[in-house]
Amino acid sequence: MITIKESTYDDIKNIQSLWADADVMQYIWPGGLHETEEAVREWLDRFITAKPKQNHYSIFEDGKYCGETQYRIGEGTNNASLDIKLFKFARGRGIATQALSYSIQEAFKHGAENLWVDPHPSNVKALDLYRKLGFVQKEMPEYVIALGEDPNEFIYMELRKD
Repeated sequence: MITIKESTYDDIKNIQSLWADADVMQYIWPGGLHETEEAVREWLDRFITAKPKQNHYSIFEDGKYCGETQYRIGEGTNNASLDIKLFKFARGRGIATQALSYSIQEAFKHGAENLWVDPHPSNVKALDLYRKLGFVQKEMPEYVIALGEDPNEFIYMELRKD
């Protein structure tokens, strides 16, 4: 059974292990991202204090931590970024579809009109997942580039509420 819940401080160790996994982070942080418990707590604090404009979720299957998903509605906009990361053992079994669908619903419910992702072009499974969920590849807009995203390194895809 898949459980998707708002992340709490009890999930910090799970998040740390997910981020530190080189396979999980291969397209964005080669070798993994190794953060202290304090740094992850501060990062999670920003999600907690900004709810419902952004939220972070921990994904479990039968009580075992599988990964994370999140959305962030941009300040003063109706545009939200989405993200998902899963351990290798949890991929290819529908968990990502279920978890990302949940994040999509939550983002739209809390005011997003347009959702976007920017997977690495080599991340074929992510590209397939996003297409399956209705995301369409487009030119990366200036507001996303201003956030530090690189149109030469990542593929911009969006899903509109309408």
